[in-house]
Amino acid sequence: MSLPDRLSEDLKQAMKAKDQLRVDVIRMIKAALLNKELELKKSLDDAEMSRVMTTLIKQRKESVEHYQKAKRDDLAGKELREITIIESYMPKALSVEEIVQLVEAIIRETGATTLKDMGSVMKAVMARLAGQLVDGKEISDLVRAKLQSGSH
Repeated sequence: MSLPDRLSEDLKQAMKAKDQLRVDVIRMIKAALLNKELELKKSLDDAEMSRVMTTLIKQRKESVEHYQKAKRDDLAGKELREITIIESYMPKALSVEEIVQLVEAIIRETGATTLKDMGSVMKAVMARLAGQLVDGKEISDLVRAKLQSGSH
């Protein structure tokens, strides 16, 4: 079942169950996908849909930080529940081991040896991980550590 179909089906179920938070989140996802389709003037592929949802998750994580600093745990909790719902529509995340193996393989493929090569390695890694639920900062830290230590 395609993501838009799954969202529509889940929206119906959430409305029947009177799960207002889930209804709101699914509607927000659908609106974000529609806006991106209108912006690109084409239907989105799976990787593009995942990128839209990754952006939504990132926005929620930033909100959680701000709410926690402001001692608004109630609002932070709501954002965390929204993140969980959005993540349920994302492809299965890669394990740390799989990401390490991918980074090491790309470092070998690109022949990278120093931190000066980090940009090209990051570009290749992120291209391969397009549509995956990954944290760019974690990937960057991993690539930097691998290039500095020379263990690849």
